[in-house]
Amino acid sequence: MYPKAILLDLDDTIIAYDHGLDVDGCWKKACRNHFQFEDEQLAGLIGQFKQKANWYWSDPERHRAGRQDLDKARAEIISAALAEAGHDDALISLAEQVAIDYGQERDRAIVIYPGAAETIRYIRQLGIKLAMITNGSARAQRRKIDRFELAPLFDIILVEGEFGVGKPEQAVYLHALQQLNVEAGETWMVGDNFEWEIVAPQSLSMKGIWVNPKRQAPPNDVTPYRTIERLSELRGLLDELAV
Repeated sequence: MYPKAILLDLDDTIIAYDHGLDVDGCWKKACRNHFQFEDEQLAGLIGQFKQKANWYWSDPERHRAGRQDLDKARAEIISAALAEAGHDDALISLAEQVAIDYGQERDRAIVIYPGAAETIRYIRQLGIKLAMITNGSARAQRRKIDRFELAPLFDIILVEGEFGVGKPEQAVYLHALQQLNVEAGETWMVGDNFEWEIVAPQSLSMKGIWVNPKRQAPPNDVTPYRTIERLSELRGLLDELAV
């Protein structure tokens, strides 16, 4: 039996935001606009930025606040990395502009995954209700949604910056279920973040479909309902239920 509703994540589920992007290339383009470093020095600097970014985003509270203003968060990451590496104030003062340029390069590099839009349309043809639940600021997430013309494909879209809370808070999932008029047990949540799309939804009796392109082992003892490498595989999973 098909689920009555499917809730979909946006970043790295429908569109390539981290997985599949040349993130180092984005850093290089942004840095070369402002820093006069040789390639080896630049590679080392980018490594420091990425290390500091991993630390910054590893904390749930910093993550929640930072994703509401990515330019500000990235500027903090860049300035902290430059300061720790012993660079002078003149270089550190460029952090804000480097952050803006990096964000623009990232935005330009974003693409929709092959088969993603077609898969969503197929789900709609089956009569399954669809919601998008995405974390981040209203401006950043709506820009992506508009760019790839995704809004008409969904019955509802819940953006953290508009709704007020995001995943993994129970309120956002429960609101989606209420708006779609479905029960948790007849709903799937699909996405790449194990905590947000598997652990939290399954604690509410939804079935979590983990988008896991790197075939990583689950980070804890929670077992996803299914694991797929890309959203387009969802069509085959649904077809199995029709047999």
